[in-house]
Amino acid sequence: MGSSFGNIFRINTWGESHGPALGVVIDGCPAGLPMSEEIIQHDLDRRRVGQSKVTSPRQERDRVTILSGVFEGFTTGAPISLITYNADADSSKYDIIRDRFRPGHADYTYHVKYGRRDHRGGGRSSARETWGRVASGAIARALLATVDVDVYAFVRQLNSIKMETFDRAEIDRNLVRCPDPVAAQAMVEAVMAAKEDNDSIGGIIEIRADNVPPGWGEPTMDKLDALIGHAMLSIPAVKGVEIGMGFEAATMHGKDHNDGFYMDNGRVRTISNNAGGMLGGISSGEQIVARIVVKPTSSVSQEQQTVDLEGNDRTILVEGRHDPSICPRAVPVAEAMMALVLADLYLLNRAAQI
Repeated sequence: MGSSFGNIFRINTWGESHGPALGVVIDGCPAGLPMSEEIIQHDLDRRRVGQSKVTSPRQERDRVTILSGVFEGFTTGAPISLITYNADADSSKYDIIRDRFRPGHADYTYHVKYGRRDHRGGGRSSARETWGRVASGAIARALLATVDVDVYAFVRQLNSIKMETFDRAEIDRNLVRCPDPVAAQAMVEAVMAAKEDNDSIGGIIEIRADNVPPGWGEPTMDKLDALIGHAMLSIPAVKGVEIGMGFEAATMHGKDHNDGFYMDNGRVRTISNNAGGMLGGISSGEQIVARIVVKPTSSVSQEQQTVDLEGNDRTILVEGRHDPSICPRAVPVAEAMMALVLADLYLLNRAAQI
């Protein structure tokens, strides 16, 4: 079912939105990495529901329990198994969609592929699955920190509202995780207006990685940018990815888009970073920059047209507890996926030369 990601640092997530528990198994993490439930919980708290008025009111503590792979505060080299238990799943709200397909969701495609589906909250297709990504991403982040690689993300745009200034310290100070406090306030108002209208809005998240050494990435099929694209597009609700200047490159000339080289204390650097920190699928040593487009939340409490299992035309009103915008809670998920890509490439690159 495509629940695994990575080569050496490899994860396998499991669980459903309204099942008893969610979890992830991480294989390939080196022994000797300092690790604890508190380290992992920090990132999970940034992803969990019920954080504020701009997120779903579902209450899940998302507490992580380490079942294996960590002993006396350090990873052992064995598979690391993590679990959390669902505590606030209200499946009754989903009875109406047992025989109807929600527009914008995976209900129809899951049904046509498997012949059956868990209709409670979307089952496996729910964003609850990303708990395992963030939990494993926290371990990947800790591994990257041993070589001073730093991954972070933020909401760059929400609906038509764009950030104008950047203050990294501001990202976790506001409800929408935007580094511009003025834009953040306007974004909160836009989310609340959509919520009041029983609607939702989308946006753009930017992900950055600092201090990535040159040379990471597997050329040809497993380029660094290709792996980032795979990782980001696997996140629920993500509909587009760009690297560096991305689609804006279509309006530029080659001489302007090319990043000129210069020497800085014996190190090759680039004057600009239009390539987003990678050339030929290999990291250049400059800042890794990617952006993702997140669609508006599909679940909206308005009547929509659909069909049922028998092919009859029906209408549907999706109830339940949903995020009026996915973007704020998708920030730690995007960070986790970037960290997983880079942690895997870090370990792979150690085998690149004798």
